[in-house]
Order: sequence, then structure tokens, then C-alpha cells
Amino acid sequence: MGEHLLANYAEVVAVILFGIGFTNLLLQKNMIKKIIGLNIMDTAVYLFLAEKGYIAGHIPPLIVGENFNPDTYINPVPSGLVLTGIVVSVSVTALMLSLTIRLYRRYHTLDLDEISMRLKKEGL
Repeated sequence: MGEHLLANYAEVVAVILFGIGFTNLLLQKNMIKKIIGLNIMDTAVYLFLAEKGYIAGHIPPLIVGENFNPDTYINPVPSGLVLTGIVVSVSVTALMLSLTIRLYRRYHTLDLDEISMRLKKEGL
């Protein structure tokens, strides 16, 4: 079993990173720390997809010369998914940070429990 973990170390690292991000997302009360946890989870997914799309000994799918054999190229779909995911996660992070700024301006705290208590007091 140990040799399989060493052969797939990047996948193991991705799973560990995802676990760290997910735990951070669940256990932290500070909004900034939750956003960081979500970004760690995103990074873990991108690492996993990039590792699954890589094939040792193959080249990127750029046809140069007369080599039209598809067996010599890596699959471009995981790379495209990673690039698309990065763009989406940057947008989501920007939206979350802007909402966090608005919450801080209104409640003067980033603690979700404190914000929840204040919302209950306001009757919202």
C-alpha cells in the first residue's frame, strides 16, 4: 500500500489540502479565514485535476510538424478545466471579499456568531 501512496503523492497532497481547507471552512468563525479555507480547497481541486491530466512522456497538445498521433499528447480537458476554475474562483473570492467588507462596515466585526446575534436582535 505504501508504494501506491508514493506513486500518487500529488493526489495524496491534494486530498490533504482539501481536508485542511474544508476543516478551516467549517471551524473558523472569521470571514477572512473562511475565504482562505475555500481558496485552499480550490487549489487542492486544481492540483488534483492537473495531476490527473498529466501523462508521463507525453507532450502538450500543440501540433508541430507532422506528428498527428493522438497517443503522444496529453488530454487538454483537465488543463482547460483548471484554467476555467481559476477564473471562476478569483471572481468568487472578489465577491466574497466585497461582501465581507460590507459586513464589516455595518457590524464592525468579522465574527459570524457575533453578526448572527446582532441580526437576531435586529429581528431580521
